[in-house]
Amino acid sequence: MTETQTVRPYESYVYAYPHKTAYRPLAGQPGGRPALDELWAGESRDALSLYLHIPFCEVRCGFCNLFTRIGAPDELTSRYLDALDRQASAVRDALGDAEPVRFAAAAFGGGTPTFLTAGELDRLCDIAEKRMGADLRAVPLSVETSPSTATADRLAVLAERGATRISIGVQSFVEAEARAAVRPQHAADVERALDRIRGTSIPVLNIDLIYGIAGQTERTWRTSLDAALRWRPEELYLYPLYVRPLTALGRLSAGEADAAWDEQRLHLYRAGRDHLLAHGYEQVSMRMFRRADAPRAEGPDDYACQTDGMIGLGCGARSYTSRLHYSFDYAVRMSEVRGIIDAYTATEDFSRAEVGRYTDGDEARRRHLLQSVLQARGMPVDDYRERFGTSPYEDFPEELARFGARGWLDTGAQGLLRLSPEGLAYSDALGPELFSPAVRAAMAAYELK
Repeated sequence: MTETQTVRPYESYVYAYPHKTAYRPLAGQPGGRPALDELWAGESRDALSLYLHIPFCEVRCGFCNLFTRIGAPDELTSRYLDALDRQASAVRDALGDAEPVRFAAAAFGGGTPTFLTAGELDRLCDIAEKRMGADLRAVPLSVETSPSTATADRLAVLAERGATRISIGVQSFVEAEARAAVRPQHAADVERALDRIRGTSIPVLNIDLIYGIAGQTERTWRTSLDAALRWRPEELYLYPLYVRPLTALGRLSAGEADAAWDEQRLHLYRAGRDHLLAHGYEQVSMRMFRRADAPRAEGPDDYACQTDGMIGLGCGARSYTSRLHYSFDYAVRMSEVRGIIDAYTATEDFSRAEVGRYTDGDEARRRHLLQSVLQARGMPVDDYRERFGTSPYEDFPEELARFGARGWLDTGAQGLLRLSPEGLAYSDALGPELFSPAVRAAMAAYELK
């Protein structure tokens, strides 16, 4: 048995580093809650990313541990947008006018941004443009949606305001699998939503699919893949199912994932990857596939929202400067989420960071390596050396030697630190191995709520 065969392929999805469970209240740390104008002083402002978070959904899927709540009673969405407006004003004031502020990309995520009405989506765009100064028609704008909320009036607003990409979470076109994932939906409703999206002028469609659902086979997985391919989406994301604590599936689960499930997910990943490659898609990362003939939009690729110079608005959003990553409190349990949202909507003063984690030189190196090496194109070693003055092989000799011994590195890539196909398949094992001991300890000590 090789070393790779003893490594579990699905440790965790590294969509941000440090993970939010490593954040802590800043009030109790040296210097206390830092003022935003101090945090952003000296930061580059010529290519910022803007992310607006809407923490509402009509239903909560069984696998979801994102910061979101079901429904929004008593005009909560209006109060939330009021608070978002106040936060945007505070952040824009903190950025100041000494240097030009330019946004290079924008995204609306959640939750489900299209949970908002068409009029509320219009207001959300106004906050991005009139408060923050982002020209949504001039930069890539990505918006997440769901089959039940991708209505014609909402899509019309997004198209008119400059959306360039719509990402819809379908997960499975097989109704029995959707039910098994605790995601009530009908295939006919999904098809109608996709038809409405394709009827707009929004140029990029992304469809999310999940593999590893109970009862799913290679045949039913291909059924979903082929159903998605009929819409010729410019992008497809293939996600392995995770069963996490405090989720509906977590409450139903008998315990830890076993080797048989790991093997099933790995088999379905490879089948899905090969199917998409055979149908004219190129692999961007373990999860992301792009149609090879799709027009290239300006702007960064997968994981781009994790770059420094990220401004997040909303109580589930993160912001990143070169020195500090910060946000608001995080929870999964519905009662806790509701309390955090209520506190956010009642906040008047957004001039200071609340919860976060400082990133030192070592963490910056780990973050750069993680962001880059998990991309199929790999990381130019010279770019790393130019930024840090060292080589990744000097900074991470043990980790990279271990990855090489497992066959996870492409040894023929000149000037690149790039994963092999097997390395990409094991991205969710490789990424966590690059976490620092301090971040690991903080994540382990985090009390789930």
